[in-house]
Amino acid sequence: MTAPEGVTAEGPEGVTVDGLDGPAAGRAEGDFALVYAEAFSEPPYRETRDDVTAAFRRFRSQTRRRTFRAVLARAADGTPVGMAYGYVLGPGTGWWDSLTEPVSDEMRREDGHRTFGLMELAVRPRWRGQGIARRLHETLLGAVEAERVLLDVHPASAAAQAAYRSWGYRKVGEAIPWDGAALHDVLVLDLSPGPARDSRSRSRT
Repeated sequence: MTAPEGVTAEGPEGVTVDGLDGPAAGRAEGDFALVYAEAFSEPPYRETRDDVTAAFRRFRSQTRRRTFRAVLARAADGTPVGMAYGYVLGPGTGWWDSLTEPVSDEMRREDGHRTFGLMELAVRPRWRGQGIARRLHETLLGAVEAERVLLDVHPASAAAQAAYRSWGYRKVGEAIPWDGAALHDVLVLDLSPGPARDSRSRSRT
């Protein structure tokens, strides 16, 4: 299932997934933060209130990027239950610099169009196991113009690892994405051309 930006995709049990641009996502920051705080408080992440505050300082900056895209899943009563967001990486991105081992120049080449960086994908615990993470992923990528998707995922997050592998991601290295972070796996998904794509990011699914 895919839906362009601003279009709602509806699935089982009345859960809808809305595509949002940066300004719209900024207005819904509280809903994104609620999902993030609950999902990433669990192991292996164990993020604190301070971690969430720092993440959403970054979120406000990210939503101002022209290529920022997000999706938000809501239950029938409007409760936010899942979210995902990211943006296309610029030529000067430092993402590849965080890898513990260098990759080829061709792998790390960025031109401002090539790679969509999937920053977060998460579903609140009680809503997992219903295909919501997959719908978030598909809907988000349905609005993305890029050759590939890049993300970091914690190696101890078994559900996220399994989901990404089933959607077609492959590991290209390992990284410490920020100071003090645990070692993460770096995964890439090659996107087939055309508007309709099957799903093949750090995530709690």
